[in-house]
Amino acid sequence: MFLLGCLDHLLFGASMTVYGVLFVPVCVLTALWVRGGDLLTAPVVVPIAFAVGLLPVADGKGGLLGRLMGLFTGLATQAGWLYGGTLVAGVIVLVRRVRWVRRRRRRI
Repeated sequence: MFLLGCLDHLLFGASMTVYGVLFVPVCVLTALWVRGGDLLTAPVVVPIAFAVGLLPVADGKGGLLGRLMGLFTGLATQAGWLYGGTLVAGVIVLVRRVRWVRRRRRRI
């Protein structure tokens, strides 16, 4: 997400909408690629990745405090993308977990 945030900053002038649109496929890929034993960590990692990737996109002037204020503003204004991507990752992870448990019970 940090690299996508940098790419968004360079190509699209730090567009929050582009960043949000790019976030959703990353959530899907994260939920699909995570190991079976780590399935429940994907919905936790996704919002952290969103915040880290928001650093280059956030509008912050005036040093560290300005950057932090831009980060908090970005998190507040882009909460829909954050919640939506996290929800998508959570649903995929839950489906994968149910399938994993069913396969494991069949073996026993």
